[in-house]
Amino acid sequence: MLDFIMRFFNRDSGSKNLAKERLRLVLVHDRVGISPHILENMRADLIQVISNYMDIDEQALEVSLDSSGSSVALVANIPVKGIKRVTA
Repeated sequence: MLDFIMRFFNRDSGSKNLAKERLRLVLVHDRVGISPHILENMRADLIQVISNYMDIDEQALEVSLDSSGSSVALVANIPVKGIKRVTA
């Protein structure tokens, strides 16, 4: 999560768009009531569960909240390196 935040705040886009996106992120977190610490814990849990079935790029994994109207969605971008073969 910290990597995502650092990349998010270091974008080379217009300052107006950057400020707008930062504000959107803060408002979504406030509306849902999820702290960055909880979001980081969710990221760690996702890594643990998904790693049981797939080889993933943990460093590139991004987890965020997205607001659309009155609903909020958890969005995860999880780069998959390969599928693990599970034997029963």
